[in-house]
Amino acid sequence: MATPDLDLAQLRIDRSTPTLGPSGKRRRLRKLIFWSVAVAVFAGGILFFKDFFNPGIEVQLASASLTSPAQANSVLTASGYVVARRKAAVASKGTGTLVFLGVEEGDKVKKGQMIARLEDSDVVASLQRARQNLRIAEADLNDAKRSLERLRILLKEGVVAQAEYDTAEARYHRVVASIDAAKSAVREAEVAVENTRIVAPFDGTVLKKNADVGEIVAPLAGAASSKAAVVTIADMSSLEVEADVSEANITKVASGQSCEIRLDAYPNRSYLGHVSKIVPTADRSKATVLVKIKFREYDQRVLPEMSAKITFLRNDVRAYPAGWQPFLAVPQSAVVNRNGRQVVYQVKDNRAAEVPVTIGHKIANYTEIKDGLKEGDKVIANVDEKIRNGSKVYLGNQ
Repeated sequence: MATPDLDLAQLRIDRSTPTLGPSGKRRRLRKLIFWSVAVAVFAGGILFFKDFFNPGIEVQLASASLTSPAQANSVLTASGYVVARRKAAVASKGTGTLVFLGVEEGDKVKKGQMIARLEDSDVVASLQRARQNLRIAEADLNDAKRSLERLRILLKEGVVAQAEYDTAEARYHRVVASIDAAKSAVREAEVAVENTRIVAPFDGTVLKKNADVGEIVAPLAGAASSKAAVVTIADMSSLEVEADVSEANITKVASGQSCEIRLDAYPNRSYLGHVSKIVPTADRSKATVLVKIKFREYDQRVLPEMSAKITFLRNDVRAYPAGWQPFLAVPQSAVVNRNGRQVVYQVKDNRAAEVPVTIGHKIANYTEIKDGLKEGDKVIANVDEKIRNGSKVYLGNQ
């Protein structure tokens, strides 16, 4: 009877591994979906919060601006004024009333040209008297000379005494001396007349009229109502710029160094120049050294006393084939090669946006931009391998 017992044991149901029914399968599927969604949400949350709390790459911005080889090679800038090397406040050596003024501001004058004249009736009268005294002395000379010749003959014949001849000879020498004195008086009177004529000391242009007809002109202008100078003239071919350079920066300036000069009156016009002289003394009150800059060339728009900005250059800009006209440029560090293209990056919605550009000359630390940007556009100044199209960025302290 052992065999039947064995068969019944084999027919017993094993309940340790339950069989899933339709409802069990659905519960298992729901759990699987739930955990899949939970894992996805968790992973997405991690990525979201990671991106949210990560500010991105710190960048600095630079502007696309008009520059020139001169500005690109700048080592120092200073301010100064246009001055004339040859300039004079023309005055008279004499004192008198101004009766004639033949020039106005802006008139051109030649060396020796009479500009003005003082009242001269008194000095002209003195000149006439001196000339008359000279004629009297010359007449006395003829009489003294003839008398001396007669007495010389009579002395040889023994008709007159030696003392009489000596007296005639002394008179002759006195008359000769008086003639020399009369000539000096005439010359003195002529100089006094010349001092009433005010003439141009050199070719130039009248900058300022200091006195008018009817005013008293005196060499030292001692009286409150008198004027020392009649006009101020300058040689417009001798214009230069004088600039004060800080003592701390004077080592950056050398004689002959190229410069770019921009006048405040014409900010879009540049003039080339070079350092002509560094004055060998410092201004104690300003802690500066005076530097003189000569124009290489300039036009009639440049006037004395105009304010100017001087850019001292590292190199001579005439060596550049592009000349020294302004061009659109950005720092060289802002332009990179990406997939065979030259690009820059702008910041849009806190992301780096790639902008293809066409470049030109590279001068100093700048790259010319021929196409792709316009003046005033902002670009990332220093681009490295971390910055790509779409990279999250933020602006550092400018």
